[in-house]
Amino acid sequence: MRFEDLPYRPCVGVAVFNRNGMVFLGRRIEGPEHIDLTHSWQMPQGGIDPGEDAWPAALRELHEETNIRSVERLGEIGEWLTYDIPRELVGQAWKGKYRGQKQKWFALRFIGEESEIDLANPAGTHQPEFAAWRWEPMQNVPDLVVPFKRAVYERVVQEFSRLAK
Repeated sequence: MRFEDLPYRPCVGVAVFNRNGMVFLGRRIEGPEHIDLTHSWQMPQGGIDPGEDAWPAALRELHEETNIRSVERLGEIGEWLTYDIPRELVGQAWKGKYRGQKQKWFALRFIGEESEIDLANPAGTHQPEFAAWRWEPMQNVPDLVVPFKRAVYERVVQEFSRLAK
């Protein structure tokens, strides 16, 4: 199948803001798109299971990756945002079934204590996805993600910066 004919994997992305308006970033442990340590950061994101709606998927993915449950919903981006992975990675990611992701993005406020965040022992049976985490000013995020996700992250920053406060 041609690259252009491959579908996008349905996913969610979550911008989690702390009380100071900084956004949560995790440093990915591995993945075919891993290119260097500078661009290994991202916000929590993951696939939507068959029959699952985007909002419950966002809460599930956030919990599975960070152990975070104490959140309030701030907003969402109306349409789906898409990105293509580099063609040379298609066979390595998602068993070659997708050309990239289409993501529904949500903004949340973290209202718990930082002790709730536990990357080493994520919820469920998943292996840890993040090796480290930090709070970061929203405008810095596009420079820290893998370059092929940058346009999506720029749009997320554009949409959610007003919610950071």
